[in-house]
Amino acid sequence: MAEEKKRKTSPAEFINQVRSETNKVVWPTREETIRTAIFVFILMIILSLFFLGIDSAFSAVVGWLLTLA
Repeated sequence: MAEEKKRKTSPAEFINQVRSETNKVVWPTREETIRTAIFVFILMIILSLFFLGIDSAFSAVVGWLLTLA
């Protein structure tokens, strides 16, 4: 099979392609951005408390096992 030769893109053509692709992006509104940031913050708090609990439980178990040795 013959390999398809790729045509080199000039810098100006590349810039035009980037601009046209950037215009296709749907940017979030300010309200969507704030809502997402709040959601991420709440999840971060919940997960940090969860991992604090798991870490504390494992620490207690390991401490108890070390007293047996």
